[in-house]
Amino acid sequence: MATSTDMAARVGELSLPNPVMTASGTAGHGAELGAYFDLSALGAVVVKSLSAEPWGGNPAPRLLPVAAGMLNSVGLQNSGVDAWAREDLPALAKAKTRTVVSVWGRSAADYAEVGRRLTEALAIASTEQRSTVVAVEANISCPNLEDRQRMFSHSAEGVAAALGPLMEALKATGLPVWAKLSPNVTDIVAIAGAALGGGAAALTLVNTLMGLALDPATGLPRLGGGGGGLSGPALHAVAVKAVYECRKAFPAAAIVGVGGVNSGYDAAELLAAGADAVQVGTATFVDPRAPLRVLEELRAWCSSQGLASISELAGGHAATRSGKARAAPSYPANASNQVEVVKVMKVVKVMKAGKEEAEVVTAEGHFG
Repeated sequence: MATSTDMAARVGELSLPNPVMTASGTAGHGAELGAYFDLSALGAVVVKSLSAEPWGGNPAPRLLPVAAGMLNSVGLQNSGVDAWAREDLPALAKAKTRTVVSVWGRSAADYAEVGRRLTEALAIASTEQRSTVVAVEANISCPNLEDRQRMFSHSAEGVAAALGPLMEALKATGLPVWAKLSPNVTDIVAIAGAALGGGAAALTLVNTLMGLALDPATGLPRLGGGGGGLSGPALHAVAVKAVYECRKAFPAAAIVGVGGVNSGYDAAELLAAGADAVQVGTATFVDPRAPLRVLEELRAWCSSQGLASISELAGGHAATRSGKARAAPSYPANASNQVEVVKVMKVVKVMKAGKEEAEVVTAEGHFG
């Protein structure tokens, strides 16, 4: 008989009803996905990265399907944290979400400024709006103008330069700050150690891999911004490895896993590797209901495995369990990922035709 699994999760000191969230940059700035499902059903909603001032992003084209996922060169377009607080926070509060605010900057001063403005915006927001924000995620995979354009997340010094000013500016809010790290480094454990040493309450692992696609006829980049970030199925194994290595190095750290999650099985794999929670990203471009579907599949998988609580799996606890044997995995992840590749290629074609992302829902259904 299947077991009813308690899905309650914790990321550091933050309690969530379940471990599934959206990923920054893939679910809009506010409650856009609320047209497809009840956003309060998720553990949390992570909004698109915000800067202190409005930012226009990169020139088109911005999205490109590749063999195992998608390249994006959106360039962190956003209307700024002040506009977000006025225009999008109220809808998130009305939807009764738990909101994680992602922020970014191009200098240490930028991180301080976006933190200051967020603090001020929350101070004048209603109690309901203020209480919906539960954490801040620092997107530090951004070029540092003060360090020859090198990414903040590519060195321990860069991590400290971004997190220090941001955390100081946010001190009055009492919000935990999560550090979202890049996989484009030789030793992610060292970078994670710098983030935790600098006071990060959690690690979000990982951001996109850097990639490039060229038109062989011209030799020119196919994306308007040149290179782009690779996400989707191709990123999943990279994310699992990063989570696994950081969990071994930092047994007590809070970790959020993200990368190529398109099924409950994919989510379970990241949790087994050591994540306390997961985020669903690229799959949402294809199926706006993907985060909720992943949650439902994860719940079913845990039940089929006889888990009384998600805590028996999350944080890498699967490796330490003993006792009764578990059933064979029920979701073939490789086949699921192949389906996602087909969907991504279709969705990008539709988006190029000028239709809104939120209107795109493919007909194939989901694997599993």
